[in-house]
Amino acid sequence: MNISLESIFFSEWLTNALTNIVVASAILFLTFWCSKLVKNRIIHIGYKYETLDDTLFLFLSKIAHVLIIVFGCTVILNKFGVQTTSIIALLGAASLAVGLALQGTLSNFAAGIMLIAFRPFRKDDYVCVGGSSGTVKEISIFTTELATPDNIQIIVPNGQIWGSSITNYSAYETRRVDFVFGISYESDLKVAEDILMDLISNDKRIHNAPEPLIKVCHLNNSSVDFTVRVWCDRSEYWNIKFDLTRSVKEAFDKGGIDIPYPTTTVITSG
Repeated sequence: MNISLESIFFSEWLTNALTNIVVASAILFLTFWCSKLVKNRIIHIGYKYETLDDTLFLFLSKIAHVLIIVFGCTVILNKFGVQTTSIIALLGAASLAVGLALQGTLSNFAAGIMLIAFRPFRKDDYVCVGGSSGTVKEISIFTTELATPDNIQIIVPNGQIWGSSITNYSAYETRRVDFVFGISYESDLKVAEDILMDLISNDKRIHNAPEPLIKVCHLNNSSVDFTVRVWCDRSEYWNIKFDLTRSVKEAFDKGGIDIPYPTTTVITSG
């Protein structure tokens, strides 16, 4: 009789164990299948719409993938009678400890999410962020990579970027170029103004709207200064800056307009 009971108990235990293993295997299969499906769907959304940032959706797909696997493993453990409450509490305590130890890293992580989500700048924009200037090469979750005009790599933590002002020189299609040209007090202001206007009018890269500005701005010790402001396409900013500076010097020389050197008058008593 005892042998019969033991056989029955063993048979029931084996049946339950096999059933749990089959169910757990099915849950595990569904977990990985669902996690892969959701991950690919999220990535597909990022690639499908050009206005959306791929980096953000790649990151979200990984988060969803991990969360689904964790949920599936928790269900499997419960199926085998494992109390997961204590495990979850332990994981929560461990996460808190790790979070306190990695405050700076988590700050960069959170800032990276904000930069990717709100996109105050994009790849190939020229920006000034966190005290550094350069062309954006890559925006990752923790850092942003810049390249200076002389091709030096700068890695800036995202927390430092998000916590300070961001200057994006590539945000708009047009930019204003500012100049200050000084002429001597003996030179004719009207002639100098006409030379400047003629140079600006003949440069097709300079926009007519907004209208260029040419005004006398300062009466310095040795010069009368003109402020010149013109608008151009963003890509032509530096070409206009360099070319117009040279053209003004050459035109002033031809027109008899002197660009004075700073002078100091010393009066001595007899």
